[in-house]
Amino acid sequence: MQSDKRALLCAAHALEKKASDVRLLDVRKLSSLTDYLLIATGRSDRQVQAIAEGVRLGLKQEHQSLPLAVEGMNEGRWVLIDYGDVMVHVFQPTVRDFYDLDGLWREAPELEIPAEYHWERKADAR
Repeated sequence: MQSDKRALLCAAHALEKKASDVRLLDVRKLSSLTDYLLIATGRSDRQVQAIAEGVRLGLKQEHQSLPLAVEGMNEGRWVLIDYGDVMVHVFQPTVRDFYDLDGLWREAPELEIPAEYHWERKADAR
């Protein structure tokens, strides 16, 4: 699977679990570690865990794609899912603010996530 497709699928699965402030950053020109970073927020430890598990299970069940590593699932404050070409970061709001990956990678172009994936936009349209 191409890395941009995997990144968009990760975003779609995170948004299915009501992740907020989801950003998909193209870091190919800035990092040799990965191609894309997905940064998302959950309101509680349970929601962070549910978002991360939704991404992991969605890619496993639909595309037989397994992560290389998953960190932080037990605590649910910051979960990292490493697919090699895509790294998914799911944070609680205060942890996201503290580590400021958005600021650290501010030079990275942001990929547009299709509007139909965004639960916030669907709710606004009603």
